[in-house]
Amino acid sequence: MAPLPFAPLEYENRLTKIRREMSNRGLDLLIVNDVANQHYITAYDGWSFYTPQVVLVPAVGEPVWIGRAMDAAGGRLTAWMKTENIVGFPEDHVQQPDRHPMDWIGQWIAAKGWGSGRIGIELEAYYYSAKAHARLTTALPNAQFIDADLLVNWIRAVKSPAEIAYLRQGACLAEAAVRKAYEIIEPGVRECDAVAAIQAAQYGGHPDFAGDITALPPTILAGENASAPHVMWSNRRFAKGETVALELAGACRRYTAGLARTMQLGDKPRQVADVENAVLEGMDAVLRAMKPGAHAHDVEAAWRDAIGRHGLKKESRIGYSIGVAYPPDWGEHTISLRQGDRTVLEPGHVLHAILGMWMNGWGIEISETILVTKTGCETLTNLPRDIFVKA
Repeated sequence: MAPLPFAPLEYENRLTKIRREMSNRGLDLLIVNDVANQHYITAYDGWSFYTPQVVLVPAVGEPVWIGRAMDAAGGRLTAWMKTENIVGFPEDHVQQPDRHPMDWIGQWIAAKGWGSGRIGIELEAYYYSAKAHARLTTALPNAQFIDADLLVNWIRAVKSPAEIAYLRQGACLAEAAVRKAYEIIEPGVRECDAVAAIQAAQYGGHPDFAGDITALPPTILAGENASAPHVMWSNRRFAKGETVALELAGACRRYTAGLARTMQLGDKPRQVADVENAVLEGMDAVLRAMKPGAHAHDVEAAWRDAIGRHGLKKESRIGYSIGVAYPPDWGEHTISLRQGDRTVLEPGHVLHAILGMWMNGWGIEISETILVTKTGCETLTNLPRDIFVKA
């Protein structure tokens, strides 16, 4: 068995909090479909979620991981539960037209005596399909299904010291990735070659720990592509005079720290410098506002006021809770730094504040992964925020 990311007490504390919320909602069983939540509860870690995979949290006893039979071996290697609580559904249920893994999983749940209870289930997990839900509910006709989406996510929002330690390591890898981008990106270099070097730094950028695949791939937005936030790289070559926005990250034991910076290939245009000044002032305002007791929307308002003084505005949110993550997203889907979010910030919250301004034909991005502390906040990376000019 591989070493667990955390001590057993950490997992016990997580289960206690989850079961307390289950009790508040009157749930007899929780079916966890979100892969990051499954890892958070069990430590199971494998690229097996392309077939149906669930974690069951009963009111008492150990959680149960259920996935493809061939992946049960991975469960025994990485999860902390007893062998009997690592369960594989038969191979003849994988991608068959006349049967579905949820048929088998539903029957297994019923055989355990949970088929007539109130079952909480995550209804918006990325890898839980409409067909999977339909087959599961058909297999459990006597159960009452309750939407428990984000129940675990909100518990995850406050990080333990051990989790923060992994986030700091992820932040080291994020810094290594940005430094590598600064080194390799120049006129004539292909975007795909820059991404290859950046990913090498994300995985092997520190001698003392390994990097993981980040839940989002590297985003490099150059030239007119920098006017949109999520365009992918190609074999195009960087050109002199381009403004290049970098949205990168580092991940250690699945804990992810995001880091965005911007490069200028050649002299910095006046319009770029003006927006840069506004964004840097806005980040300073965000860091002053982010402290225990503040509301999430107070932080966004501080940013909005700062850029408003420069005649700029931004409609989208400027940040979100971040932590343990699997593709396709590293956000936790809970706290958002935006108007109307009245979440009260508290020590242990970690947020990725990403201040992107996508203009007409160009754009810049500057971000920080920020830990809320007892007295204020702390950025987990330590890299200058100014646009990196490369002649």
